[in-house]
Amino acid sequence: MRCPLLLVPALSASTWAAPAFPKFTAALAPNVQAISDYFNILATKVQENRAAGPAPICDLSKLSLPIEAEPLGQPTPGLYLKHVAIGRGTQNYTCDLSNSTAVPQAFGALATLYNASCVTSAFPDVSAMLTRASLHFDIADNDALQRLAPADLPVSGIHYFTDGTTPFFGLDTPQWHLGEGTFGKNASTAAPLTAAKGKKGEAAVPWLRLAAKGTNTGGLQEVYRLETVGGSAPATCKGMPASFEIQYSTQYWFYASS
Repeated sequence: MRCPLLLVPALSASTWAAPAFPKFTAALAPNVQAISDYFNILATKVQENRAAGPAPICDLSKLSLPIEAEPLGQPTPGLYLKHVAIGRGTQNYTCDLSNSTAVPQAFGALATLYNASCVTSAFPDVSAMLTRASLHFDIADNDALQRLAPADLPVSGIHYFTDGTTPFFGLDTPQWHLGEGTFGKNASTAAPLTAAKGKKGEAAVPWLRLAAKGTNTGGLQEVYRLETVGGSAPATCKGMPASFEIQYSTQYWFYASS
């Protein structure tokens, strides 16, 4: 079995118990629908699996890329899906303050990665809902607990940029050693029209396919950024500071050669 066996507490093999509901704050009020949708579909899955018996086994080999990812192309033959993570963080931008009509320039990203391998392999629809719902929980709260609300997923790594164009993914933690390395953009496609908006109505950033640059550890060769939520900058720099961040969440699918 190539993926760590981990299901969110709500999908525990021993109890299939309903999850503890998080404490909502005033800041969440406009976004209750996304969170409500997640818990509703989760409750449905819990009931279905109580009737079905034992919890599903984590098996990433059965997962296929969403149909919306077709423009990105399929993973290189011979690679296998090693890990799925939900990334929760910020897309970063800069602005030319001398020109209010200038377009904000992307300047990397910073995100914590949370282990979603087994919940995605067992319940892809729950995973997609979780990606949307997680945007509406404060980043500081998630980092402080080292768990992703509202599903209590543990940290499996970190994502940042080593320069303006080179993303780095580190999947080596005390619990898992899945590899790390740098990547470069290989393909891009606009997020689906149905993609969820960000906290302030920001459009979803594009879906991406990334290819390894140099020699990465853990056999990591390709990364897909899928199911993006928010993260896009405004159309112009009018009223924006010299540098700013837009919160986003997404799924990263990691493919490896060994």
